[in-house]
Amino acid sequence: MIQPLSIVWDFNPVFFSIGSLDIRYYGLMWALAILIGAKFFDNFCKREGLPSKVSESIFIYGTLATILGARLGHCLFYDPMEYLSKPWTIITGFRDGGMASHGAAIGLLIGLWLFSRKNKLPYIWSLDRIMIAV
Repeated sequence: MIQPLSIVWDFNPVFFSIGSLDIRYYGLMWALAILIGAKFFDNFCKREGLPSKVSESIFIYGTLATILGARLGHCLFYDPMEYLSKPWTIITGFRDGGMASHGAAIGLLIGLWLFSRKNKLPYIWSLDRIMIAV
């Protein structure tokens, strides 16, 4: 009998370990993406003559909103009954995995809206500038 082509995905998610702390590829990629995105946005702010506080503010709002949105998105979209019955596992179960990109997108949209209000910038301006970094 002919077997169909298949891929066996047996990938070790741990990049390296420091004692009992595992540094995983996924977390490392999140950190790199956020830092590279922050550099892009910092360059946009400098080019447009905006103060550095604007770039710092978007970094804080964007990072927190993206990570919180990704975690909450995973918890509420994929297993809401589990997380609503034991809400502390939203935080304590973080090391067990679970980040949803669509939750991150929703979180970032909310974070950008809050950032725009705080810095008195048009929301569409923030959306336009963040697109390249995203």
